[in-house]
Amino acid sequence: MAGSGGLGGGAGDLQSAGPGQGAALRAPRAPLTFVALLLGAYCLFALPGRCPPVTRAPAPVPAPAEPHHSSRRLGAPGLPVASGPGRRRFPQALIVGVKKGGTRALLEFLRLHPDVRALGSEPHFFDRCYERGLAWYRGLMPRTLDGQITMEKTPSYFVTREAPRRIHSMSPDTKLIVVVRNPVTRAISDYAQTLSKTPGLPSFRALAFRRGLGPVDTAWSAVRIGLYAQHLDNWLRYFPLSHFLFVSGERLVTDPAGEVGRVQDFLGLKRVVTDKHFYFNATKGFPCLKKAQGSGRPRCLGKSKGRPHPRVPEAVVQRLRAFYRPFNRKFYQMTGQDFGWD
Repeated sequence: MAGSGGLGGGAGDLQSAGPGQGAALRAPRAPLTFVALLLGAYCLFALPGRCPPVTRAPAPVPAPAEPHHSSRRLGAPGLPVASGPGRRRFPQALIVGVKKGGTRALLEFLRLHPDVRALGSEPHFFDRCYERGLAWYRGLMPRTLDGQITMEKTPSYFVTREAPRRIHSMSPDTKLIVVVRNPVTRAISDYAQTLSKTPGLPSFRALAFRRGLGPVDTAWSAVRIGLYAQHLDNWLRYFPLSHFLFVSGERLVTDPAGEVGRVQDFLGLKRVVTDKHFYFNATKGFPCLKKAQGSGRPRCLGKSKGRPHPRVPEAVVQRLRAFYRPFNRKFYQMTGQDFGWD
């Protein structure tokens, strides 16, 4: 079933659903308190989160070339401040999207390059934490030497309306990387992630469509993120197309060395990360990194990556394909790339 690759059995199975009803909607009524708790949990995981609270972090020893004021920073949980030689700089390149497209894999592949220094956690500065200021943001970045590139990735930037303007204000020369994936498969993967954290959600069909198989509900973030052409249109108000590289999430799986090679070219880096660094893990269903010299074992992404998708009826997949088709074609025209989703 094209566009829904990796759809195994599991939660969210709608095969027994009646017309216009998701399976979850035909279950016996739950007490109102349980329903309220369930919806609250869904909102917690499905909607954009808040900026993490600020805590004091030990002040690192400033490098001689760094301005004195940058040695006093406020840290945030999960965002350790790096120390060592070099300077903290604003990122010259950002992986700005998209969620469940393959951004984590790309970041980990690029971190093999000796001239790439990347923040491991997602700082969410340009969508959630902007009020903390650019000095706070720069203080999170790893130190880099001359010739090295500073990067970070936060996939929600691509769908945040204010992000392009804010990033442009930081630096109009920022290089922007967008990892895109078949929007139908991406939506199902997004739902699978939320379902793993909030079991008992309404079915995929009940969330994707209004009134059974009525109009597609673009208010649902899992659907809305896949409207790539609309989001890109907002970005092109601030950045020329030449500042973007669009990476295929599908090719990142089938040909990781080729896609990472394109990214290295885009960043002006020597092609250091090549096919010798990858092997395909049949169990997970995507590439992993071969054991590095001096390392104990190969590196694969965490258990949350490669999780099985819930079964979604073919009728639902076909309706979503038809819905996304004009948006996909516009996106192909805008980027000059045919991603082969139709």
